[in-house]
Amino acid sequence: MTTLNPNIPAPELTTALNDAIAAMKAYGHTVLTPELLLYTFARGEEYNATRLLRHLSRERGFDLAAFAKTAEQMARLRKGRDGKLGFLSRSNEAIPLSDELLVVLDEGRGIAQALDEVQVGTHHALGAMSERGVSTSAFLQRHGITPAAMTDKLMEAAEIKRNTANDLAAQAAAGELKPVYYRQALLRDLSTLLALSQHRHVLLIGPPGVGKRSLVRSLALLMAEGKGPAEFKSLVELNEAALLIDAAKAVQAGARQAQGGILFIPNLQRFFGGILDAAFPKAERPLQQAFLATDPVLIGTLSRADYDKFVAKMPAVAENSHLLEVPEPSVEETAAILTVHRPHLESEYGLQINAGSMITTAHLAKRYLTETPLPAAAVHLLHRSCALVRAGSQTQNPFRPQAVNDTRLDDEDITLALSLMTGVPVSRLGGDERGRYARMVEAMRERIIGQDEAVLAVSRAVKTARVGLKDPKRPIGSFLFLGPTGVGKTELSKALAEFMFGDESALLELDMSEYQQEHAVARLIGAPPGYVGYEGGGQLTDHVRAKPYTIVLFDEVEKAHPRVLDVLLQVMEEGRLTDGQGRTAYFNETVVLLTSNLGSEYLIEPIVGEHHREMVMEAVKRFFRPEFLNRLDEIIIFHALSPQDLAAILVLLLKKEARLLQARGLHLQVSEEARAWMLAQNDHPEWGARPLRRIIQRTLRQPLADYLLEKDPPAGTSIHVRAGENGLVFE
Repeated sequence: MTTLNPNIPAPELTTALNDAIAAMKAYGHTVLTPELLLYTFARGEEYNATRLLRHLSRERGFDLAAFAKTAEQMARLRKGRDGKLGFLSRSNEAIPLSDELLVVLDEGRGIAQALDEVQVGTHHALGAMSERGVSTSAFLQRHGITPAAMTDKLMEAAEIKRNTANDLAAQAAAGELKPVYYRQALLRDLSTLLALSQHRHVLLIGPPGVGKRSLVRSLALLMAEGKGPAEFKSLVELNEAALLIDAAKAVQAGARQAQGGILFIPNLQRFFGGILDAAFPKAERPLQQAFLATDPVLIGTLSRADYDKFVAKMPAVAENSHLLEVPEPSVEETAAILTVHRPHLESEYGLQINAGSMITTAHLAKRYLTETPLPAAAVHLLHRSCALVRAGSQTQNPFRPQAVNDTRLDDEDITLALSLMTGVPVSRLGGDERGRYARMVEAMRERIIGQDEAVLAVSRAVKTARVGLKDPKRPIGSFLFLGPTGVGKTELSKALAEFMFGDESALLELDMSEYQQEHAVARLIGAPPGYVGYEGGGQLTDHVRAKPYTIVLFDEVEKAHPRVLDVLLQVMEEGRLTDGQGRTAYFNETVVLLTSNLGSEYLIEPIVGEHHREMVMEAVKRFFRPEFLNRLDEIIIFHALSPQDLAAILVLLLKKEARLLQARGLHLQVSEEARAWMLAQNDHPEWGARPLRRIIQRTLRQPLADYLLEKDPPAGTSIHVRAGENGLVFE
């Protein structure tokens, strides 16, 4: 007897046909019929057709037990005609198939192919049984199982299979999941919660990046090894594409697919909060229903803040699930996690990675990539480092010519990648950079005139931090600049930004006269939840989170509200601030500068005596609390500028004017007499260097603009400036 091609039925249909053969023999029949197969579906537990019948019984309102009893009677009574084609049973016996069962298999194959599936499953066979001309169709249609209904269900099931969910446990068993690091203690706690007899849904709580999804994947790998919770046969993860198409159906279909197993739903907060806050509001109700049910067991992930805001007030979820905190791993544990990732990165990027670089990556990510927790920050840094090395090894790319044909990643590549990501100069000090920092005082003195004490103090702090000799939690330095207006307090801040970053714009300048009210604190760190401006963040925290290696200047700090000073106290002591949205900004790579005019009435002379210094400090101590002053690394007094200092500053300012003209190809030369005349126009030397800019604007820049418009000198012309009877003369 010719037998059916064994590749046509799917494995589960093959099993069902063998089970139907056992019933056939028990009833004394010799031909396998559709009724025998239908009865097998109705009484089974593991078949797709059985699960589909169970779903239809709830949807159509019929009793599945009564349905199975009638199907049994039909199977017992009906004798089919031999279709001249056999099925090879598990006992290697050729069992005749009835002509109607051949129609079922043929129609089922057409249904499967229409759904882009290769083999005929039990659900395809059930759909074919409902077609007109098959002996089971009238019985099925009386229960609402019509060809149209089956078409809808089968198309939905096919869409589910393609888009809704991935069985991570099945993928792990097939070797399709990448290995992950096993966090043993967390896996033990998770397995314990899943072993509960009731209320065993689990919510994994932690910020994005701590490894919640990896924990679930490690559970899937354990299940594939036969070491996970024994009662669960699958671990199904919802697919993002299906959620975008129809979130409610995706949740419902995922729950059906995960029956008898676990349904994993990442970022659970997206389903709650109504139409204003939820990404998928229509899926909120079916998801709550899933939490009220016991099968499948749900595992969701979200942050503590999102749980408190969206989920804690949902009894269906909160009362039927347990929370499992997933903490950030240690640096050492992160290095072990990276070691697991290493072989895959080597394969993906075509390079070799030094084993010792894993701990370097973890340390640097922990210290500098503070916005993202470990291990995500370290994994991201390692990817960027690999990409850098691969790009450098491509001769057509000019990124790193010194690394051409170098396919080994080491610590230097890690630090260089981090520098490019953050702007933090964490790479090893080369000879040129060592020399530049060694000459930092001289470089700063070229721009800051007459304030050697301030230059020395700030330079010491920066150089000490640059070689790694600082408290890793506190800012690089916290300084209070005291002195009258115009003596260089703000200018030193700008000079420091230019020296460290090559650009004055790296300075964040905050005018404390704008923070005199208590509510102004929200402008620094962001408004708390429920208040206006909550979504906007804080000027200070947002800037430092985005650019942690920066200089922050709090200008005229004595004008700030006391609550603002409390914020500064926390910055100087703990090196971090938490904004209104719960995000942390770290200040351990910032320089904190505060300026104040307190006691400036005692600093009117270029030379500050000890008595005057004591008077200034008394004024400062009367205003600031002792705990605030004790957090400062140094209090630096700026003295009044002498006539010689003002003359030197004028020369620096005129050099800037000359550089502006150089852009037009012109050369500016200001005579000594012209400079003396300009200094003589300063009616307020007690204001320091500040009037000099206005003098240059009024007596040099504006008349020079008129001269250039009138004469239009060609490029290469030297413009000489001398003092005349009525002002400056241009020649």
